[in-house]
Amino acid sequence: MRLVMRRLSFAVTLYLATTSLANSVNPDPRPATAPGSSTWPAQLEMRVPFEPTAFSSSGRTYLTYELYLTNLATNPLSLRRVEVLDADTTVPQPIAAFEGAQLDALLQPIGAPTTVDQDSNRYQLATGRGVVVFLWIALDHGARVPSKLRHRVLTADSAAEGAIISTHHDELRALGAPVQGADWLASDGPSDDKENHHRRGILVFDGRALISRRYAIDWMQSKNGATFSGDALDKRSYHAYGKPVLAVADGIVVRAKDGLPENVPGHGEGFHPAVPITIETVGGNTITLDLGSGQFAHYLHLQPGSLRVKAGDRVRRGQILAQIGDSGDAREPHLHFQVSTSSRLLAGEGVPYLIDHYRVKSADNTWQARTNELPLGEMLIDFGSSRPDLN
Repeated sequence: MRLVMRRLSFAVTLYLATTSLANSVNPDPRPATAPGSSTWPAQLEMRVPFEPTAFSSSGRTYLTYELYLTNLATNPLSLRRVEVLDADTTVPQPIAAFEGAQLDALLQPIGAPTTVDQDSNRYQLATGRGVVVFLWIALDHGARVPSKLRHRVLTADSAAEGAIISTHHDELRALGAPVQGADWLASDGPSDDKENHHRRGILVFDGRALISRRYAIDWMQSKNGATFSGDALDKRSYHAYGKPVLAVADGIVVRAKDGLPENVPGHGEGFHPAVPITIETVGGNTITLDLGSGQFAHYLHLQPGSLRVKAGDRVRRGQILAQIGDSGDAREPHLHFQVSTSSRLLAGEGVPYLIDHYRVKSADNTWQARTNELPLGEMLIDFGSSRPDLN
């Protein structure tokens, strides 16, 4: 009988302890965001997988990064507004805020469509679903750049704060130009354009979502508003074809891939690559330079047989490495250039860099000198002569 009573006493104690623990974890079974039902915060996970590094261009300072939001509540959440706060201040103040059409343009659903309430412009984020907010923040010349940022997300009936990050995550390198001469178009360069395939090119490697092309630029040569003259199907008609590609800094070649054939230029359904596009062929003939400090410069779509270096070679800034071609996933001859945190072509995070000097064509058709800035998307650039022996 004593044994039975002891077992019964233990069972009651265990039940009470389990019930107490369950209540402490979930004291209110109602949805946390139901109006007036609970003081618990919105169950919205906020994270920034890769912190930004502030860079300059055209007299402004830019911060570009991704805020991932996941709805962990048992009910849908209506995203209404995203604020970026200066976390250096005692009371964090917004340095940027996005709502309505502005917010719509920044969001990209993860895994499944996120519905939009057309009447309120609020994104309806279903339970268990996530969305990426592609943030692009421009600070005026002379404005203080906070060392830390904090984020606030307002839903239809609650608010959540978190995701504190720094603004100077990586070393900002001043590099030479990857090409030389005038009339270079920074196609799909850094921008907030939602159609920019570089900026929104999320790929998963080793279980992590990465954007190696975050600051990539497709360098095309444009004359009289066109990148070619003559037969559009002839790669030699393109102004960039065969132009030299230059080392942007002293470094060591860690990868030099040659031998892939070139494509017949074409866009849309008219494009038929010379070889199937795989992870091994997407970049075509490529060169990767180790710049030091965990940063690597990648040159893609090079002309077969034009590579002048091999893995292990040491190169000097301004040295000719190869010629621009039309290999890999290239619709027309151009140089895809990017800097990332990995020697593997697409497996690192894209980081910003500066080009030490160039001129940019302004809206009034005048040329303005720029020093230690990063060209932005669709700028027309004059690099002059970038080789030290020709300056």
